[in-house]
Amino acid sequence: MADARTTRLTTRLAARASRAVDSPHFTRAVFVLVAANAVLLGAETYSGVVAAWLPLLKTAEHLFLAAFTAEILLRLAAHADRPAAFFRDPWNLFDLAVVTGAFLPFLRENTTVLRLLRLARVLRAARFLPQLRVVIVAVGKSLPGTLSFLLVGGLLLYVYAMVGWTFFADDDPEHFGSLGRAALTLFLLITLDGLGDAVRTGLEISRWTILYFASFVLFGSFLLVNLLIGVVIGSLDEARREAEADREPPRPPAAPAVVPVEPLPLPLLRARIAAARTALDEAERALSQAAPASATGPPGERVAG
Repeated sequence: MADARTTRLTTRLAARASRAVDSPHFTRAVFVLVAANAVLLGAETYSGVVAAWLPLLKTAEHLFLAAFTAEILLRLAAHADRPAAFFRDPWNLFDLAVVTGAFLPFLRENTTVLRLLRLARVLRAARFLPQLRVVIVAVGKSLPGTLSFLLVGGLLLYVYAMVGWTFFADDDPEHFGSLGRAALTLFLLITLDGLGDAVRTGLEISRWTILYFASFVLFGSFLLVNLLIGVVIGSLDEARREAEADREPPRPPAAPAVVPVEPLPLPLLRARIAAARTALDEAERALSQAAPASATGPPGERVAG
C-alpha cells in the first residue's frame, strides 16, 4: 500500500513539474535569466561599475544562482517517475554540471574557474533556441569528418612545405627557411592572405613557382575548404532531420490490412449449406442413440434410481 501511494505521489509530482517546465512562460523566463546573467558578466568587466556597485552585483549573482538551482530542481522533479531519462539528455547534464560546479568549495576558491563556469551559463541559451541547438548538434556530428579533413590537410601541408623548403630555403629563408616556417606560410596562404606578395616573391626566384602556388591554392583553398563545407552541411542536415523527428508526434500503429474475400457462387454456397445441415442431422442422431446407452450403463451394472 505504501509503495503504491509513493508511486502515485511521484507520478503526480512529475506531471505537475512537467507542465511547468514545458510551459512557454517558463522557457521565456529562463531565457531572460540567462540573458540578464550575460549582461551582469559583461558589466563586471568594467572596474568603475564593480567599484560602485559591488554589493549589488554580488547580490544579483546569488539571486541568479538561486534561480538556476530552482530551475534544475524543477527539471529533476519533472523526471521523478523516470530519473534515468533526465541523465540521458546531454543538455540536462550540461546544465547540472554548470549549476552544481558553483557550489563546490574547491571551485569557488578559484576565481578563474568560477568565472568560466559563470560564462558557461551563457551557453545555456542554446537550449531555448532550437535553430542554435541544431547548429551545435551538427558541429558535434561533424567532428569525425573534420578529423579526416585535418589529416588530409596536414598531409597536403607537409608535402608542399617540404617542396617549398627544398626550392626556396636559400632564396626566401624568411618564409621557407625551415619546415615550420614553410608550413606556417602555406597555412596562411590557404586563407589567400598575402598570396600576391608570395607570388611576386616567387616569380623573382623562378617563373615556374607560379605552378607551385597555383596548385597549392587550388588544392588547399578550394578543394579542402569545399570538402569541409560539405561535411558540415551534411551534419547540419542530419541534425535538422533528428530535430524534426523529435518534434513529430508518434504515429498510431497501422491497422491490419483487410484482405477482400471474393463471394462464392450461389450454387456452391447452397451445396455447402446442405452439407452443413446433413452433418448437423447426423450429429443429432448420434447424440440421440448415445443417450439411452449412457442411461442404462455398461452391461452387468445397475443404474442407481
